[in-house]
Amino acid sequence: MNILRNALIIVLLSSTVAMAAPASEDSIEQLLAIVQAQKLLDDVLNQFDARMNSTVQQTLKGKTPDTREQQAINNMKSKMGVLIREELSWEKIKPIYIRIYKESLTEEEVAGILSFYKTPAGQALIHKMPVLQQKTILEIRILIDVLMPRMTKIYQEYDAELNATTK
Repeated sequence: MNILRNALIIVLLSSTVAMAAPASEDSIEQLLAIVQAQKLLDDVLNQFDARMNSTVQQTLKGKTPDTREQQAINNMKSKMGVLIREELSWEKIKPIYIRIYKESLTEEEVAGILSFYKTPAGQALIHKMPVLQQKTILEIRILIDVLMPRMTKIYQEYDAELNATTK
């Protein structure tokens, strides 16, 4: 009898979880608006421009490009900018956000998240999150830079071991 009762409870609980309403497109759009997802995407695209300029400067190694080289650089940067902005436009990214959020969140969860983001603490998190993410990425890059020599050594040992067994 206890087994039957426990099985019934499990079935009822799992069906309750399965019946949770997926988030609606409208509530997800509200969430994307309050977290300023489009602005964050624009910021990422603007950072791409700055990184591209930095990469060009590193490639030049302090050398001043002549007129022909500068024209080639300008053409490349222009084409890359257009490509990135077309392929990562809000119109293309927004449906991805909506699909993923619909697959991952219930309507109740989105309502709770929206409630939080409307509070002063939620607004502070929205505005400070980009800086928190940048600082975290920088710290992780430092850790990776420290790991690279050790990782290179492990790879070299692997390569030597592999080459020794194939001879």
